[in-house]
Amino acid sequence: MRSIGIVMGSDSDLPVIQKATDILRQLEIPFEVHVYSAHRTPAEAQAFAVSARERGLGVIIAAAGMAAHLAGAVAANTTLPVIGIPCKGPALDGLDALLSTVQMPSGIPVATVGVNNGANAALLAAEILAVEDAALAERLAQRRKAEAEAVLQKDAGIAARL
Repeated sequence: MRSIGIVMGSDSDLPVIQKATDILRQLEIPFEVHVYSAHRTPAEAQAFAVSARERGLGVIIAAAGMAAHLAGAVAANTTLPVIGIPCKGPALDGLDALLSTVQMPSGIPVATVGVNNGANAALLAAEILAVEDAALAERLAQRRKAEAEAVLQKDAGIAARL
């Protein structure tokens, strides 16, 4: 199984990344995590992206706030799928990061999940890997089934209370 590379622009993004790593552990998907900045450590971010495929990565998750150029900088240096997580910053509640992440020029795609949504980034990365991994696809299906059952239990509980 290919693994997932995770890169964050700052260690302040760790709570968002933790949501992703928790899900990847549950799904038994190997991953690696790094802190590289598109602006402060551009050479390291580029080396991470350029070498990703040969290191066995299948998908990259990139989380950053404010200018949020990390996902785009990574995507510019690999043909692997890149999923951007825009993170809330101090000024615009994540809107700046969201717009920076989704506004990629034609030819350099970045899939983007909601602001601070590390969980969806992990699930999307897992779904990409599951295209060629039947066992992972089954684990994802079981997770969805369990989530649906939990909602139906809550429905029954509300109906009983009201």
